[in-house]
Amino acid sequence: MADTAVAHRTEHINGIDLHWVESGPADGRLVILVHGFPESWYSWRHQIAALAGAGYRAVAIDVRGYGGSSKPRAVEDYRMLRHVGDNVALVHALGAETATIVGHDWGAPIAWTTAQLRPDVFTAVAGLSVPFSPSGRRRPTEAMAQAGGEDEEFYISYFQTPGVVEAEILPDVRRWLLGIYYSISGDGVRAAGGDPRGALGLVPRGDRLSDQFVYPTEMPAWLTEADVDFYAREFADSDFFGPLARYRNIDRDWEDLAAFADVPITAPSLFIAGEHDGPAITGRRQIERFDQTLPGLTRSVVLPRCGHWVQQERPEETNQLLLEFLAGTERR
Repeated sequence: MADTAVAHRTEHINGIDLHWVESGPADGRLVILVHGFPESWYSWRHQIAALAGAGYRAVAIDVRGYGGSSKPRAVEDYRMLRHVGDNVALVHALGAETATIVGHDWGAPIAWTTAQLRPDVFTAVAGLSVPFSPSGRRRPTEAMAQAGGEDEEFYISYFQTPGVVEAEILPDVRRWLLGIYYSISGDGVRAAGGDPRGALGLVPRGDRLSDQFVYPTEMPAWLTEADVDFYAREFADSDFFGPLARYRNIDRDWEDLAAFADVPITAPSLFIAGEHDGPAITGRRQIERFDQTLPGLTRSVVLPRCGHWVQQERPEETNQLLLEFLAGTERR
């Protein structure tokens, strides 16, 4: 990590212990960074330094179920409304009134929904990889079941049954993490020469998700052995209950958020994705509707040759886009 002073902090808020890493002036404008699956606050290591250096108060959380944060044992404790509550409580715990929220992967829907439900607190929002997608008319598990068919299963459907994906992760957590990180990166997609949706697309029935992984012959520039070691330590005592419970709440979220299905995010917003980024490719229809769902959108950017891990694969470009976005929202 860059030579920027960081502080680790854990507070009991919204009924859980939430761990975060922060840097930058205490009176700086608050920017909350929300990671996805299967990551941690460490996913934002390059952004923490850049934001703090520009005078912002950068706060990267361990989402509930991850790292140093609490790991509740009820699936419903990972519903979207709980995550929104965590973010609101965090702003209050930090002594602030408002914040910008930035999310990647599962952190993007968490960030989008947080800004949608609490625009009084979250006055700007950036989503990386996963476009904003308001609740639709169909139950998500039903729609995703049809995305597969008889011979294949959409990966989120594959994640629904407890014990299935855990059985392939837990015997060798580090190797599974390396496989997923590399396989859906720009490097991994190009190395495989396959569908840019990467390993997180459709799983042939009877196969494991990891059967589709590709592994690097040498580590890419954006991911070191030390980085993978760090992530593996973060999951050393995890059975992945919390991280996978987020996927197992998609129908519950659909029910909880039904009343907000037609509510756009009017706050200033930014979307960044990679050219080979699966969720952005499958989410083209959502991106095409940004004029309706994100009327405050400032930019929608696709980074060439980049895969899913946007802020890690392309940290300089991501930092520049975030800083430009933040500066623009200040001028507003």
